[in-house]
Amino acid sequence: MKVAFATQDLSRVDAHFGWAKNIVIYDVGPDGHVFLKAVQFDGDLREDGNEDKLAPKIEAIRDCAILYVVAIGGSGAARVVANKIHPIKVDKPENILELLQKLQRMLRGTPPPWIRKALAKAKERTLDLEE
Repeated sequence: MKVAFATQDLSRVDAHFGWAKNIVIYDVGPDGHVFLKAVQFDGDLREDGNEDKLAPKIEAIRDCAILYVVAIGGSGAARVVANKIHPIKVDKPENILELLQKLQRMLRGTPPPWIRKALAKAKERTLDLEE
């Protein structure tokens, strides 16, 4: 399952989705995780109401099942959910590797319903790509 993280420093979830300079993407499963890519964004990212800044970010995470953020605006959240991506807000900046380890532990045990739903959508995406 692919998971995206909104980040300014590439090591922590420490960014608002619309304002994030970077999004890092990992493939995570019960037995480990693999770094896939980091996507960098330029321009005036802090400009509220600029919906154009969201399009490249949505495109970058299109095949992800989960997106971790510190914050996300209403229109950004609506667009993320419309693309079948589950947004997760963290209360304070959190280390990406620690979040990956928590996800792995959840996947090894009995995942909560929201994780099972994200896994099902990740499998749907894989099947769609194979066709």
